[in-house]
Amino acid sequence: MVRVAGDVCGIQAQVMSAAELALRARVGGLRSADVPDALWRKRTLVKTWCMRGAVHLLPSEDLLPVLRALRQPESRSFSWLTRGGLSVQAIETSVQAIVRALRDGPRTRRELAEHVGKTVGATARKWVEHSWGGVVRVACARGLVCFGPDRGNEITFTLVEDWLPSARAPTDFAATVGLLTRYLGAYGPATPADYGRWTSLTSGDVGEAWRLAAGDLVRTVAAGREGWMVRGDPPAAKRVRLDGPVVRLLPVFDTFLLGHRDKGHLVDAAHYKRVYRKAGWISQAILVDGRVAGVWTHRLRGERLEIILDPFRPLPRPVREGIQSEAQDVSRFLEAARLDLRFT
Repeated sequence: MVRVAGDVCGIQAQVMSAAELALRARVGGLRSADVPDALWRKRTLVKTWCMRGAVHLLPSEDLLPVLRALRQPESRSFSWLTRGGLSVQAIETSVQAIVRALRDGPRTRRELAEHVGKTVGATARKWVEHSWGGVVRVACARGLVCFGPDRGNEITFTLVEDWLPSARAPTDFAATVGLLTRYLGAYGPATPADYGRWTSLTSGDVGEAWRLAAGDLVRTVAAGREGWMVRGDPPAAKRVRLDGPVVRLLPVFDTFLLGHRDKGHLVDAAHYKRVYRKAGWISQAILVDGRVAGVWTHRLRGERLEIILDPFRPLPRPVREGIQSEAQDVSRFLEAARLDLRFT
């Protein structure tokens, strides 16, 4: 599970249950208890804001390398906070107050807000409580803070140096080249524009990353897409042989659907808005051989799991059988006693 999370360069996790289902789709036999166990007991996974400013699960050893590769000039990372009424000095003071508050162990967002409010003032308190992270996200982006174990229904934050004492940051060069080559290993062939969309880095930062990694990259065409891959990957990809259709039921916000700017290789234009919806919402997708063949929904009521599948067109029998197998595995993962499966 941890290796897979690293192979795909992180699992998007604004919705924690979706992150767990995303790992289920990639790791055979994964149990629902395995993800929180890795996060909060073994600490082999870590939760933080990173690519695109979204919450992700990363292998703990990747935390500081990824954050170093994504680090933005402070003027850009501060801009949305200063527009909200915080001065640069107030942001710095708030980050310092957050770090001091966490010296005694994990704290909830409300506890941090109270502490920062007393130190910096009411405006700063508001930006600790902000649902998008506010100044807490600045502390996380610097590698000082990460998510801690939930306390009831409340999330907590903790110091990286306490939670992951062996974490080490690489050089800027190693971090920059490392994240780009790992991205291309997961999503290649891809273009600089794709990487910019995936990371939210500026075009200048993307260009610098491409320049530094140039010796490791090769331009290629695969499945009609022209782009870049890591040298040595194209021949390996051509040797892959699959038996029968590969079917997966992907959750909302699945990272597979977020790797490129142009989504034409993933979903037909006629169905694009059924997958990539308003306000950045990404539907649960029926994936068949790497393309979205429909959407699905599920609802767990007690021990009964209801799965409703809405394919874009009639599906051949082998694909329907693959979907039924996937649905059974989702039911197993969610520990449902009964599965009700329905095609619309």
